[in-house]
Amino acid sequence: MTEPARLHERPVAVIGGGIAGLTVAAALARRGASVTVHERAEALREVGAGIQISPNARRVLDALGLADRLEAISARAEAVELRDASGRRVTRLDLQSQRPGETFHFVHRARLLALLEEAARSSGVTIRLGEAVEDVPDAALIVGADGLHSQQRERLNGSGRPFFTGQAAWRALIPAEANPAPVAQVFMGPGRHLVSYPLGEGLRNIVGVRETDDWTAEGWSREDDPAAMRAAFQGFGGPVHDWLAKVERCGWWGLFRHEVARHWHDGRRVLIGDAAHPTLPFLAQGACMAIEDAWRLAVHLDRTPQAEALAAFEAERRPRVTRIVDAATANARNYHLTGLPKVAAHTFLRVGAWVAPGAVFGRYAWVYDYDPTVE
Repeated sequence: MTEPARLHERPVAVIGGGIAGLTVAAALARRGASVTVHERAEALREVGAGIQISPNARRVLDALGLADRLEAISARAEAVELRDASGRRVTRLDLQSQRPGETFHFVHRARLLALLEEAARSSGVTIRLGEAVEDVPDAALIVGADGLHSQQRERLNGSGRPFFTGQAAWRALIPAEANPAPVAQVFMGPGRHLVSYPLGEGLRNIVGVRETDDWTAEGWSREDDPAAMRAAFQGFGGPVHDWLAKVERCGWWGLFRHEVARHWHDGRRVLIGDAAHPTLPFLAQGACMAIEDAWRLAVHLDRTPQAEALAAFEAERRPRVTRIVDAATANARNYHLTGLPKVAAHTFLRVGAWVAPGAVFGRYAWVYDYDPTVE
């Protein structure tokens, strides 16, 4: 006997038109749901920023038929290099040799957002812009994909109390050099580190993080003087000085730790992405987790009644995203080591890369080898 098409014409309201919201809208609509995305902004756009897409999220984009388009808008990542503040390489994680046939990508967030918007619209999704959703829409299912300051999370969990990590970050885009190496470079110094990688189409992404006693507002839109960013990394070697000399505008924001939401659903409303589990940006998995969430939620809703599906979705996803959030928090500490702990850690990485080149990558194999599309 054929299973009923559980999502056929089911009205679904998605709150938020970011990566999580547009991915889940496309995934649900392709299974027959009648999906409307409600987005507060007047246009679907993101401030200039780069993100990394690892194989776990790439598999979902493949399943949505977006593989060729992703290749066109992104740069393939070949490796991650960890360097000390002088620019000397500590270790190199060769992504291609560790996972032959798998692909890691650097992409401008705005380009990925445009790709997901096109996928959603072509799947029949209605997108309503400039719409602040104060009341719950009239829908059988409400998906809270409204990000870090989610109203839907607050309705399910009450007001949260994120705490300042003692770190703040700059983000900037600069013109890329000719034929940049497709490598993410992490420069680690006492109390600060800087990450950079090319995005394709002539752009390079830079993120600089430093420890600070000053409370810094959480958010992505505050601008800072590029001179402050240059001063923070003045003593760093390698290409850092030349990169920072090109910075004309930079964002500045405080990094806050949020707990994974206690409650993700109430039978009718469900949280995904940053609304459920915000993470610090030190494992490059924020967007990837949102994409995974979107696919897994659609799978559960397509095969079991809604209340059961939402409970199963949370039970499945909570252990994985909690582990990723904790790993990202640990990396925030490891990048800023000083003294003997720094010497020990860097020596371990150098020797480990020589003796067992797969060991360092293997620490995070559980992140990248996960396939959300496998039942």
